[in-house]
Amino acid sequence: MKKNGMLLSFLLCFLGMATQGAAQPVQTLVQVIVSPDHPDWAYSLKENATFKIQVYKDNVLLKDAAVDYELGPEFFPTEKKQGVVLKNGELTLKSSMKEPGFLRCKVIARVDGKPYESLATAGYEVDKIRPTTPEPEDFDAFWSGAIADARKTDLDPKMVLLADKCSSTHYTYEVSFRNENPGSRIYGILTVPKKAGKYPALLRVPGAGIRPYGPEFNEAAVTLNIGIHGIPVTLPDEVYRNLAAGGLNAYWSVNMNKRDNHYYKRVFLGCVRAIDFIYSLPEFDGQTVGVTGGSQGGALSIVTAGLDPRIKFLAAYYPAMCDFSGYLNKRAGGWPHYYRSAKPQLNEVETLAYFDVVNFAKRVKAPGWYSWGFNDVTCPPTSMYAAYNVIPAVKELTLYLNTGHWTYPEQREICYEWLKKQMHL
Repeated sequence: MKKNGMLLSFLLCFLGMATQGAAQPVQTLVQVIVSPDHPDWAYSLKENATFKIQVYKDNVLLKDAAVDYELGPEFFPTEKKQGVVLKNGELTLKSSMKEPGFLRCKVIARVDGKPYESLATAGYEVDKIRPTTPEPEDFDAFWSGAIADARKTDLDPKMVLLADKCSSTHYTYEVSFRNENPGSRIYGILTVPKKAGKYPALLRVPGAGIRPYGPEFNEAAVTLNIGIHGIPVTLPDEVYRNLAAGGLNAYWSVNMNKRDNHYYKRVFLGCVRAIDFIYSLPEFDGQTVGVTGGSQGGALSIVTAGLDPRIKFLAAYYPAMCDFSGYLNKRAGGWPHYYRSAKPQLNEVETLAYFDVVNFAKRVKAPGWYSWGFNDVTCPPTSMYAAYNVIPAVKELTLYLNTGHWTYPEQREICYEWLKKQMHL
């Protein structure tokens, strides 16, 4: 019972951490159903995708509901209409694409004065999607040099036992270590099995935002959960809320035209330094280390694996930061959607190419498990496929077609089982 309880505890912690900001939507009074005519939502170029639209209330079809809709490539609709009445309760729309990508049908029904929204997204030969973001000629030299410079700074690791957060089988520590210079530190929560031995390790990297972190237990692994902002991860919630609204508001846009000072440079280096820290731990087995996260954390998982050959496996949910230049080529780009509503300033496109996940994806050697849905409007599937399709390593993509920027419990369980296999648990 103790062993099974520990595994359940770890799974619950895993599910909770990975779904921060991405919880499964709750049921609404009115359901708008948008159904593609192919069960796999997959189409050939120039083939019509047919979307059937229905609106239900109390599980009863509303025969005279009125809807607004958009139809076309994601974020670039070619057809928009308002107040269309669903005669006999249904509306059928058709369209197609001539190039690889995603065709989206977004519908808003207004019932009793309230809007209810849904969408469906058809994929057109998505395995042929390629990045639009250029690769800098000195990409490898830039990052290898940055890592070498960072390692000139001693890690100076610090560990504080959090006695009230330990379990019967694990020690829990708040840790920190130097990043790319003596004044820059990475903070995190480390859990280590109490039983003497050598263990595999898992680095958890965070989704976007500023928040505290707690322990995550795995009975047979070292687990390090890091923050990226250089501040302790055990402060009161109010501190993080104030930072999110103040000094760290839109942190991803800091120095977008200066590659040596862009916010994510220290973040990416911090992920590599986190692996350095794991390698310094006497409980680590010295070889079995992986990385996992969702959204921004999915991006950081790919980045870490692309930068650090010591990574043996990665699991990434709906990775952000893929193919920033998509919008400059009339197709969806990745979060944070730099150019969806703004034109690039001087040197921005060139600078952001050094931080675009697609260029790290090309360098991933570790086996990976990936998962997302076609209806994601935070991390558009076009952008994610642009990165996934150029990964040369062994890879597995588990699709949950109708999901947006959220996951099902079953999806998380599959990931958990995959991670256990990689860690030989």
